[in-house]
Amino acid sequence: MSTPLLQIDQVRKQFGGVAALNGVSLTIAPGHVHGLIGPNGAGKTTFFNVMTGLYTADSGRFMLDGQPYAPTAVHKVAQAGIARTFQNIRLFNSMTVLENVMVGRHVRTRNGVWAALSRHRRAREEERETEAMARHLLDYVGIGQWADSRADALSYGHQRRLEIARALATEPRLLALDEPAAGMNATEKQQLRGLLEKIRDDGRTVLLIEHDVKLVMGVCDRISVLDYGTLIAEGTPQDVRRHPAVIKAYLGGAAHV
Repeated sequence: MSTPLLQIDQVRKQFGGVAALNGVSLTIAPGHVHGLIGPNGAGKTTFFNVMTGLYTADSGRFMLDGQPYAPTAVHKVAQAGIARTFQNIRLFNSMTVLENVMVGRHVRTRNGVWAALSRHRRAREEERETEAMARHLLDYVGIGQWADSRADALSYGHQRRLEIARALATEPRLLALDEPAAGMNATEKQQLRGLLEKIRDDGRTVLLIEHDVKLVMGVCDRISVLDYGTLIAEGTPQDVRRHPAVIKAYLGGAAHV
């Protein structure tokens, strides 16, 4: 078997008397879409926040591509190869669509502030390369024709795609998406599924938090289920769909989707 891309063992996070994460372990294989589901308050976003350095775990072990990994600062997490989006859209609305993606590239640029301010030749070349990559990513996610529009002029679904393009600009090994289908209509969700499949088929790994059961079951290779900060089930979509604890805690009538 290949080395897991991300392996997290016995992660705990306590807020006062509440155990938001109660010894959660997760193994994500490279080149897969891995779903993380559960009812509201299950600890899914807390897990993302710990994994990406927004929160500090109380305990636990992190391995990225077989090497110890310490998610202690957001920019270091991005440099290590983990990019994420958030439940609520976070774009620079007064900037263009293209500029939003170029911003995401800064963790991979080589020239510093002074080189950029002085318009040094290497800085100009790097800026051209960054712009070309950003335009390519916008085409990749299907919104290239709006590259020069303001970000807040995009439709809601296209803003979600823009966030994914910006995350991809960091060249992540793991793309962590927190409810990317929230607020989308049925057509937009179907298009999102196609994009996620394309990202996976191009060799990237995706960790997906999502409440749309049909989307999760259709696109994920493997699913982990949290409930009250505890991992209650893990397996293929077929395994998870039939798991009694999952049906009781989360799926309910959606268990047969």
